[in-house]
Amino acid sequence: MTVVSPYEIRRARGEQEYADLLDLRYEVFCVEQGVPRHEEVDGRDRGAVHLVAVRDEIVFGTCRLVFVGTTVQFSRLAVRKSARRQGIATTLLGEADAETLAGGARRLVLHAQTYARELYERAGYQARGRIFVEAGIEHVAMEKTL
Repeated sequence: MTVVSPYEIRRARGEQEYADLLDLRYEVFCVEQGVPRHEEVDGRDRGAVHLVAVRDEIVFGTCRLVFVGTTVQFSRLAVRKSARRQGIATTLLGEADAETLAGGARRLVLHAQTYARELYERAGYQARGRIFVEAGIEHVAMEKTL
């Protein structure tokens, strides 16, 4: 667990927090960015580790980690519009590294929206391959070895 004043960054707890993080993802990806709901909810959530940024029992940020052997698929990084540019995404990325190592994995992979590429590069990720379109949005594959 990490604290980014005034947010607590940690694993999601309980069904209500799980529902809240899904609601936040819906707001960011489906409402703001126009991603179809059936593409945002992909059936991989129940087997994943979900990290959250919480303040006063409200989820302000989230991301998802899916462990596949010694690799973690990092995805669904979302921060509430009112809480952006406060270090939440960067701290979630750091906490994801810690969870990855604690879970016995050494490598993280992700599909970054191209506008957020610099955020991931600052966290140590490197792009690989060409830009592609996923859910109607340009992305680039990135990876990081711990």
